[in-house]
Amino acid sequence: MEIELKENEKIEDLQCNGLRIIQNKKWFCFGMDAVLLTNYCDIKNNSKIVDLGTGTGIIPILLSGKRNYSKAYAIEIQEEVSEMAGRSVALNDLQDKIEILNIDLKEALSYLEPNSFDAVISNPPYKLNNSGIINPSDKKAISRHEIKCSLEDVISTAASLLKQYGRFYMVHRPDRLADIICLLRKYRLEPKQIRFVHPKAAAKPNMILIRASKNGNPELKFDPPLYIYDENGKYTDDVYEIYGMEK
Repeated sequence: MEIELKENEKIEDLQCNGLRIIQNKKWFCFGMDAVLLTNYCDIKNNSKIVDLGTGTGIIPILLSGKRNYSKAYAIEIQEEVSEMAGRSVALNDLQDKIEILNIDLKEALSYLEPNSFDAVISNPPYKLNNSGIINPSDKKAISRHEIKCSLEDVISTAASLLKQYGRFYMVHRPDRLADIICLLRKYRLEPKQIRFVHPKAAAKPNMILIRASKNGNPELKFDPPLYIYDENGKYTDDVYEIYGMEK
């Protein structure tokens, strides 16, 4: 399908079943965290899912090439970003599978049925909205800082949307882990699985991948750490496998 590109936009090949995505180099482009989170989501066949804060639409689009879910609703508050994500969905002929909703995730229950989704996914803003002067209309700032939504907003919304034992997947920063676990339990999302992501073996983790279950029993398992680079500065075998690349 021919899709019109706007100023500063380009199409990138996702190297997964011919999937492509539109990105605007002036805005916040997706990164490795979104790819790692997508790979971490062991979504079951025919699941109905929601992506909170979809941005470019990378997670539902890439996930469509990895998992056989039935329907994804992708929520994005920024109108221009949402419109671009919609064109990426059309670019891949996924209109019947992915619906982009240009709404505030805090209003999700006005559009989506509560307690009805098998999985909710989120790559939310990592930084608290208290670090210096921030332009509240800057798209990069909105993607990085809790300007439009807080961590609690994301977790409470996920809990409201999920059915019993539905799964919540999120990528975040290790320094927020205490907040994350406290909020998950506050909203009856039991943390079940965590994986720490390290730039290399000798470095402290800079990302965490986490899975929680709505009203699940207490039992938290830790996956083996994921190292991005080896001692020679090249991607590790795990990263090559996640990206589907050959060494």
